[in-house]
Amino acid sequence: MRNEVRRLRLAAGLSQRELGEQLSVSRQTINSIETEKYDPSLPLAIVIARHFNTTVEEIFHVDP
Repeated sequence: MRNEVRRLRLAAGLSQRELGEQLSVSRQTINSIETEKYDPSLPLAIVIARHFNTTVEEIFHVDP
């Protein structure tokens, strides 16, 4: 699953560690999501979307 987490994080001026702390997950989790090695659970995807004031669908998508 592709995602926009890295782009949103950088636009917000946050490091992976800072975003992880704000979301109560590890820096490694953020890195794994950004590198698309890990698809977050639906609750975590919702937390990420709310953090960036957007929708899950705008952050996470599957290419056709």
